Amino acid sequence: MKAMPTLEGGLRIDTENAEEWHILKSILADANAPATDLASRLGQLMHDDAGSEDWQEFVVPDLRETFQDALAHVGAAVEAAMFHAEYGPGPMWITRDDADHWYGSLNQARLALEEQFHFGPSETVDLKQMPPESRSAWLRTNFYQTLQGMLLEHVMK
Repeated sequence: MKAMPTLEGGLRIDTENAEEWHILKSILADANAPATDLASRLGQLMHDDAGSEDWQEFVVPDLRETFQDALAHVGAAVEAAMFHAEYGPGPMWITRDDADHWYGSLNQARLALEEQFHFGPSETVDLKQMPPESRSAWLRTNFYQTLQGMLLEHVMK
């Protein structure tokens, strides 16, 4: 898979085989993997004396909707690009209008993977000692982080 900035201020991702579409689809699976959604997990960080009931009632539902909308947007974009590529090699574009959805979805996926696998600082990670499932998750985390960096540098400026 290759990703590059476009002249229009977006990103173009070129998949080189059908398997790479599954990597892009894994953003949704990873973001939705925890039993408790990210909005609820963030709400649990509020202390009782800091208005946590109001936070749970008024903020968490809006956060949940925003997070789910971003994931739905990314999922639909990946599915549409896969369809146009006839599930083989093909391009996918992320425009400036799409950037917030993508950035948020990638962030949700990274947070969920960290919560599940507890990677910690990258300098402490030893890929050779990891079981295959953890290694795969670590590689996806790094891919997501790289895409987020590209979005920040080329699209969201």
